Amino acid sequence: MKRSNPQDFIVGLDVGTTKNCADIASPRPRGGLDVDGVGAAPSRGLRRGVVVNIDSTVEAIKQAVAEAEQMAGLEVSGVYAGVAGGHIRGVNSRGVVAVSGKDREVSAADVERAVEAARAINLPQDREIIHVLPQTFVVDDQDGVREPIGMSGVRLEVEVHIVTGATTSVQNVIRSVNRAGLAVHDIVLEPLASAEAVLYPDEKELGVVLIDIGGGTTDFALFREGAIWHTGILPLGGDHITNDIAIGLRTPAADAEDLKKRYGCALTALVPAEETVDVPSVGGRKPRQLSRQVLSEIVQPRVEEIFTLVVRELTRAGLEDAATAGVVVTGGTSIMEGVPELAEAVFDQPVRRGLPGEIGGLADVVASPVYATAVGLTVYGARREAPGSRFVAVSDKNVFLRLGRRLAGWFGEIF
Repeated sequence: MKRSNPQDFIVGLDVGTTKNCADIASPRPRGGLDVDGVGAAPSRGLRRGVVVNIDSTVEAIKQAVAEAEQMAGLEVSGVYAGVAGGHIRGVNSRGVVAVSGKDREVSAADVERAVEAARAINLPQDREIIHVLPQTFVVDDQDGVREPIGMSGVRLEVEVHIVTGATTSVQNVIRSVNRAGLAVHDIVLEPLASAEAVLYPDEKELGVVLIDIGGGTTDFALFREGAIWHTGILPLGGDHITNDIAIGLRTPAADAEDLKKRYGCALTALVPAEETVDVPSVGGRKPRQLSRQVLSEIVQPRVEEIFTLVVRELTRAGLEDAATAGVVVTGGTSIMEGVPELAEAVFDQPVRRGLPGEIGGLADVVASPVYATAVGLTVYGARREAPGSRFVAVSDKNVFLRLGRRLAGWFGEIF
């Protein structure tokens, strides 16, 4: 008999293009999280991070969550779900208000009004705001303020990063989770979630680029001064590398995926010339033996293209020199040999693989870039639910509006 889900359990659900990952965690008394259950299932209902088949997505969600429930020995009722896809857009905005409190002391209400002013951007009807993330405050002429509450002043400014998404794409993720019998506590941008799991505070302070290379998309985010300053999503990922291998070596897609995982290398210079691999053929022909360097020569240009596009996007935003602490690569594709070395060559900066850290329980099970987003979603959820947290109010003012719409969608599925 499974226990019902206690209030202190937090569930992260990474609804990905190639796999769905569920992570059940519980907060530790002295801070941090213990991972209690993990589940993963192949995903066939998404394309480039966007739901294209609800039924397939629902089945994959059910399978991943059931596996995590069995491991943790409890039933879950709600999740923090990750969202990605080419429809995601990030923009920086600024809000200005007059300080209204007595003695001109900045209050929490003033902060919320400033953030609300910053979120007043022109949005098409088919888009909605997913996050409003404060970067820095200015009180009168004093800039670089992290926590303005209690300071004296007459004018309060805030700079924020606003993440928006296509309403239909966001709703399809919510609908898929609801049909799997689960409530959605919140929708979270996947690179923001991954950052919670794999980045160190000092990296966020100095400036770091996080690149999460998934199956259908590559998500990236730039942090500096402890806040997020730029986000982007490329419609390229591990599936495109697999497709390149399948076409280049004339081998079935399933075998191309296996070759990529077992023998793939993103930097040809790292592959010994004498190494060979057996390549299955199509149409019942005999397998062939090829040099592993030939496989690497197919993989390297695609991975190099992904990193080059990230550099181009950051240069366009004027942030090419902002990542003083270097680059962190995570996501399933980053496991491939040579990925950090190739990224170092493209960015000309130090690069490391990002693994979920600062967690207990089944830490060894999730100690892989594959679980970065799922673990990060639970860390994000723990911050949201922490007593006295101002994180909810500031990051997502329309949470009640979205929650109402989700509940309406959920009940619509039932009745």
